[in-house]
Amino acid sequence: MAITATRPYVIANERPAGVPGWRTVFGIGLVLWVASVLVTGLTGTLTMIPTVILLGSFLVPVTVVFWYLDHYQSAELSPWRVLTAFLVGGVLGVLAASILEAWLLSDGVLIYLGVGFLEELAKLVALLIVARGMVRHTVRDGIVLGAAVGFGFAALETSGYALGALLVREGTQVRLSLGSLVFTELLRGVLAPVGHGAWTAILGGVLFGASRNGRLRLTASVVGAYVLVSLLHGLWDSMHGIALILATLLTSTPVVRPGLGVIVLPPPPEQLVSTLVTIEIAGLVIVALVGLAVLRWLWSSQPAPQASGSLAVEPP
Repeated sequence: MAITATRPYVIANERPAGVPGWRTVFGIGLVLWVASVLVTGLTGTLTMIPTVILLGSFLVPVTVVFWYLDHYQSAELSPWRVLTAFLVGGVLGVLAASILEAWLLSDGVLIYLGVGFLEELAKLVALLIVARGMVRHTVRDGIVLGAAVGFGFAALETSGYALGALLVREGTQVRLSLGSLVFTELLRGVLAPVGHGAWTAILGGVLFGASRNGRLRLTASVVGAYVLVSLLHGLWDSMHGIALILATLLTSTPVVRPGLGVIVLPPPPEQLVSTLVTIEIAGLVIVALVGLAVLRWLWSSQPAPQASGSLAVEPP
């Protein structure tokens, strides 16, 4: 029999040369962002606003991508391909989603559900583009590459929301609110790992897992994953409206009035707001936990590949 070395696949916990650790990336980025916010607030310099928006929008998404690179390396998935997925995939996803939403969506009860399906479709197309040229597809590679596309999308989307939060309309006047901008970036930064990043990671893992003979295929499992993440996305975006309806139903008081029948008295504002916030937070937590549970199951469904340099025995 012959003994040959298998193709290198994973070097566990070995960071590629020249790639900083995720703690370094997050620490330096956080210090720079806080310094930018302080300087902008103290000096009122408008030219600092883009720096605050970009640093705050990209800090968490970039950190999470580096976390993946810190904990998982693949011979097929180089750091440069991951970086390309983050930048190019994110931009392509945002462009495609914007065009599709402008063409196909109109105001209505199901608008957020439509947004979920269109944005996940746009990210799927972006993922297929950045995955071109790969000859081997594994579930974990798909998760990492999908997450990179999702976080790139999230970073660019957050920058848009941050700019919108900066401009506060008061009557006919528009003023700049640095506090609103900072709050928006903090909130979306905390939520990014359980939002776009997780949803596209799930889709990427299923897509790569369905590959055969080095070719990505659109199978029933891929369609099912697409529907699942689109529904999670739509529920996430709709949660405030859902919570408002449920809170109103739960806190309103039906009263029987002679000659008028049953009328519903509106709840006290403080009770309505308290119930609304509770239901909305609970709903977001449930959606996030479902996405993370699916992602965890998907990651563990494929055993960790053996380290590079291992030996395989070929039969005679």
